[in-house]
Amino acid sequence: MSFTVAIVGRPNVGKSTLFNRLVGRRVALVDDRPGVTRDRRRGRARLGDLEFDVIDTAGLEDADAESLAGRMLSQTKAAVAEADAVLFMIDARQGPVPDDSAFADLVRRSGKPTILVGNKAEGKAAQAGLIEAYALGLGEPVAVSAEHGEGLSDLFDALRAALPEETESPAGANADEAAPKPIRVAVVGRPNAGKSTLINRLVGEDRLLTGPEAGITRDSIAVDLRSHGRDFRIYDTAGLRRPPRIQEKLEKLAVADAIDAIKFAEVVVLLIDIERPFEEQDLRIAALVEREGRALVLAVSKWDLRPSNATLAKFREDADRYLPQVKGAPLVGVSGATGEGLDRLMQAVCDIHDIWNRRVPTATLNRFLADVTQSHPPPAVSGRRIRLDYMTQPKARPPTFILFCTRASAVPDDYKRYLVNAIREAFEMLGTPVRLTLREKANPFAGRKKKRK
Repeated sequence: MSFTVAIVGRPNVGKSTLFNRLVGRRVALVDDRPGVTRDRRRGRARLGDLEFDVIDTAGLEDADAESLAGRMLSQTKAAVAEADAVLFMIDARQGPVPDDSAFADLVRRSGKPTILVGNKAEGKAAQAGLIEAYALGLGEPVAVSAEHGEGLSDLFDALRAALPEETESPAGANADEAAPKPIRVAVVGRPNAGKSTLINRLVGEDRLLTGPEAGITRDSIAVDLRSHGRDFRIYDTAGLRRPPRIQEKLEKLAVADAIDAIKFAEVVVLLIDIERPFEEQDLRIAALVEREGRALVLAVSKWDLRPSNATLAKFREDADRYLPQVKGAPLVGVSGATGEGLDRLMQAVCDIHDIWNRRVPTATLNRFLADVTQSHPPPAVSGRRIRLDYMTQPKARPPTFILFCTRASAVPDDYKRYLVNAIREAFEMLGTPVRLTLREKANPFAGRKKKRK
């Protein structure tokens, strides 16, 4: 059967550590300070022969609904409502505190099966706290150490007892496994560019925490979406500042998580703030996307706030001037506040993804090579001619080409750029990275001794 478990509790009791333990890899940010997790993060967990979805949540804190902590609490309540069971976690060494009692009532009122988990239970220091935890009225606490992997067998038994009997997999489950994988899309940009607001508007709910404060998002959170007849997994990421401004350990972890999202994405949407477009950090991010070989879509955010003289044509001109390595990348004006341009954005993602996956037959490539070398032959270097023999495309994602020639190391860089630009224009690959490698053909006569006459 498939079910969902939410991990809830006060800040700094080890929820994200247990989440990472259950999913089998370090995906949620973990730090000693409280309040690291803000959005709810979903992952696929395995415990014994149980496979289930698990949701990591922000620490429960009593706060005004409009404050950041209050909005984080709303996200946790949404996770509880979505879950089939709840793991209510306390710090076993500290024992239950008044806030634990208040939030235990909140979870109890949800009506969901709840398992009380006493984390940090290694050693004798936790025994008193585990005994006191009975006062929460959530039954017998399960003693675990998420950091050291202790007590997981007891957690497995508690989950088994709390959940209904297993049912047969629904018909068509195997067909679902064979369905196309969703397109992975990372939304990146500088802090406060409107990434979370944009994604919330796309999915039609307040799935991600938003607000006027810069740097709210820390973890890279995945959200599923179906649009234009295709499935997408969209990753919200932390705002990327210039490296000299990143001082705190937690921000470094968040930035590293965002960069990992870029590396594992297929398409990257770079949000450019209309109030400060094409700043140096925007160009750095775009260059990183190109180096990683990801398809790029440029989205000018807060389009509803554009001045009267702002036009996409002007932004197009600036984009091609500042980002020649991805010249022609799709450019869309969007607004997370009003929803303007979101349909065009998802169409651009589909289009650039198709280009990123494009393959060109070898015969077509070699006709192209003959044409471009005839109109612009490679220059002679040191009085010796360079001969371009043939070209092939061994892979896509991004489109990658190998050109076999003589004296590969002598081909000037500007001529390589000419060939790459010619490939982009001839095969409509504007806006996607194109890789071109030059190789020398092996000499079949190398090593043979010359026959004497």
